[in-house]
Amino acid sequence: MYLRIEDHGIIGDLYTAALVGVNGTIDWFCAPHFDSPSIFASILDEEKGGHFSLSPANHDVRSTQYYLPETNVLVTHFTSDEGVAQVVDFMPIRTRAAGDTDHVLIRRITGIRGNLHMQIDCSPRFNYGRDEHDAVYVGESVRFISPDISIEYWSTVTPKIIDNAVKVDFEIHEGHTEYIVIDAVEHIERADKFDAERIELLFDATVDYWRRWINKCTYTGRWREMVHRSALILKLLTYDPTGAFVAAPTTSLPEHLGGVRNWDYRYTWIRDAAFSVYGLLRIGLTEEAGRFMEWLEARCAEGGEDGTLKIMYGIDGSHDLEEHTLDHLSGYMGSQPVRIGNGAADQLQLDIYGELMDAVYLSNKYQTPISYDFWSYLRKIINWVCDNWHRADEGIWEVRGGRAHFVYSKLMCWVAIDRGIRLAAKRSFPSDTERWVRVRDEIYEQIIKNGWSDNVEAFTQAYGRDALDASNLIMPMVFFMSPSDPRMLKTLDAIQRSPSNGGLVYSNLVYRYNLNETADGLEGEEGTFNMCTFWLVEALTRAGRSEPARLEEARMMFEHMLGYANHLGLYSEEIGPKGEHLGNFPQAFTHLALISAAFNLDRALGSRA
Repeated sequence: MYLRIEDHGIIGDLYTAALVGVNGTIDWFCAPHFDSPSIFASILDEEKGGHFSLSPANHDVRSTQYYLPETNVLVTHFTSDEGVAQVVDFMPIRTRAAGDTDHVLIRRITGIRGNLHMQIDCSPRFNYGRDEHDAVYVGESVRFISPDISIEYWSTVTPKIIDNAVKVDFEIHEGHTEYIVIDAVEHIERADKFDAERIELLFDATVDYWRRWINKCTYTGRWREMVHRSALILKLLTYDPTGAFVAAPTTSLPEHLGGVRNWDYRYTWIRDAAFSVYGLLRIGLTEEAGRFMEWLEARCAEGGEDGTLKIMYGIDGSHDLEEHTLDHLSGYMGSQPVRIGNGAADQLQLDIYGELMDAVYLSNKYQTPISYDFWSYLRKIINWVCDNWHRADEGIWEVRGGRAHFVYSKLMCWVAIDRGIRLAAKRSFPSDTERWVRVRDEIYEQIIKNGWSDNVEAFTQAYGRDALDASNLIMPMVFFMSPSDPRMLKTLDAIQRSPSNGGLVYSNLVYRYNLNETADGLEGEEGTFNMCTFWLVEALTRAGRSEPARLEEARMMFEHMLGYANHLGLYSEEIGPKGEHLGNFPQAFTHLALISAAFNLDRALGSRA
């Protein structure tokens, strides 16, 4: 039986991550990296995917989950009439300074009250369930050997191999602790040796690492706990060797149950740059913002002859993200296809250059001045945008129904050139400023002329369409429109209408666009987009400077949205019609948007003193 998407927590070691259900099952884990083939993937096929369950045998057990304060160390409590047990799950941090070594997943089980009959079932399925493996005893451990990677299972509870899996029943007694370690290695001779004392030292070091890290966060305003949790999740989704963020640690969790809108998000989007750098700098996490900028500069340096970039890359900067379907997997609750790779990587999405340039501009202003070599790459990009901004593209939402002249794409082309002009002036860099100013202004006037609809009194999704799009909420945030401009206020009013009345907001939640009015080339439905809801909060916040009622509206919408977080404060990509989480989980973009909305809303509300 599949858990709900939101009934999971996440642990990780800055190389990869695992999802842990409230029932004690690890049903998603790839190693050695986020985008490696899976070892446990029962969230995508409960029969063939593989899992690692650790739970009481009793059927009347209640479970709760929480993180140790200010950490990514996850605690699951099991409570029944017979007793209470606690499972602590964590992955020790192995930073780039230590080298790319083993990736260790540790489970500590402690009896709190009475006795509980516990069951262990460690049944890996390597390479998304495609590779066979052997399970053999090696001293006190069990080694699972597959063609490309092996894992070593060690425990203080004597393991038993049954059907090529480890399956053990045992009693956990009050005051007693048992340990389980999964050590995932590409070369098994590197496997570490464990005992209870060493595991406790690793636990203390892991807790200490997360608490020291979050202490660098400077945010002290309202909703501090949610902002800190979002920051901790973003750090958890960072690939330490390069500083890149994965959009999410999972693939193919559906945007509609039983539907085909299932994508692989274990990669890094250029689009995330501006939002990541902005959000991280706002709360004092300058090192993370700086490392992501280093990753961006490396991508710019290897760009095409004309300076063009791909819309997304592997976390190591790789370019080959060819999309495949895994037809042997049934998908989450029957949602097929299961995809690995992402075909959208080869789309034309003009908006990425605006997000890139905005990130560079912010980093140069608030952190480290950019180098001349970096500027030489950027200058080439800006000139390319000047030559190509008029083209149709697939847009921010990566539609598969053909190209269009999306307003958001034109807007971000304007941002790319505008930030280039500002940066050149601020740093006195050599530039083609006269041409840039002319093209920037041409784009602006074209958006006003073709992107505005008198029929709906709003900026629309694309030229020649009356359909709305939540991406236009970004306009005041990038200083294209004043937040109090009548056109912007009318756009806010239009978006805030219900879908049945031509808008995008249902019960304070925002759809990215209306599927009935947008042919995006895909079948099925989708939920409201969490990131877009936080964008609306921020747009209302900014409009609230001149119309206080909108500020109060922003506050109520933000509080309402916080209620959709899961029990740990985590968000997936979308919210479904019954309040369920949909899409890959947890999603970095959503947590970045939460941080930005919280920061600006708290500042607009002023001091609580």
